[in-house]
Amino acid sequence: MPNRAIFPWIKRRWRMATGVALAGLAAVTGTTLLRAPASLSPQEIDNLYSVPLPAPDEPMQLFHLGHSLVGRDMPVMLQQLVTAHFGADGKAAQHHSQLGWGTPLRAHWDPSEPINGFDSENDHPNYRDAKAALATGSYDAVVLTEMVEIRDAIAYFETADYLARWAEAARAGNPEARVYLYETWHEVTDPEGWVARLDRDLTRYWQDQILWPAVAQDPDHQPIYLIPAGQVMAAFTRRVEAVGGVTDVTDRQSLFQRSESGELDPIHINDLGAYLVALTHFAVLYQHSPVGLPHQLTRADGSDMQTIAAETAALMQETVWSVVSGQPYSGFPTK
Repeated sequence: MPNRAIFPWIKRRWRMATGVALAGLAAVTGTTLLRAPASLSPQEIDNLYSVPLPAPDEPMQLFHLGHSLVGRDMPVMLQQLVTAHFGADGKAAQHHSQLGWGTPLRAHWDPSEPINGFDSENDHPNYRDAKAALATGSYDAVVLTEMVEIRDAIAYFETADYLARWAEAARAGNPEARVYLYETWHEVTDPEGWVARLDRDLTRYWQDQILWPAVAQDPDHQPIYLIPAGQVMAAFTRRVEAVGGVTDVTDRQSLFQRSESGELDPIHINDLGAYLVALTHFAVLYQHSPVGLPHQLTRADGSDMQTIAAETAALMQETVWSVVSGQPYSGFPTK
């Protein structure tokens, strides 16, 4: 996983390199390189998501495509939650992934684009080459996410276009595959205000500039469903900070990693954050409340995750369900 110094460096290098290339070519050709976004009306969007997804009756085979905000531990935690929900006697819960450091969807798609941290992030048994894996048709659900800073991704990496391409690839392998966009977050120290940006960014970036244009590009306008992890983190933060903290969580920074010296990593979540995000994935993917699921899990390397107090776990589970249930863009019926 990249350290705090590397992550902003990656973002700056992507912005600089791609911005210069786009500007130079546009100057020569007199044209823009970005595809004009397709659009859907609010009524068309409501119609597309008006039919809720049926809850799966067995574990799904999952593929995660993204970067270190997916990571190795969160999918393994999710897999344990799924096993606890369905029991260990039936179909086994499995997942595979392709990751990088701060990697945009375009870099995963285009072999000529570099994927920073590819070797280290994918040095684990659950790695599969994304295109080859999806072509097998083995996956019931595919979870996609974009690099952050999200507005840089939109500005320089044609996020909606590449989300549409990956959704098409998933469905080409398995026409019944459910496709999801995992909404992440920005740095917890963001000067605009972390929770304030989470409130605004869902609509202004993740939906209006990524999700709806991507769905509109599909000739059949098949929905891509939302995993609103950023919204869950904002809701949980509000509940915790409103009461001055609960047990082992004092504020928003309690969800993020710290170095051995205590320095805050403002973007990468710790075990508490990963557990909250895994609960969110579970609730959306399985259309089921996570209340009552276990909260003492293991990491990808087999070690025990950080202990989470029962009170904290219960608050996380309740918050997840209150946020995602009734969210039609996540496949739930409208309340």
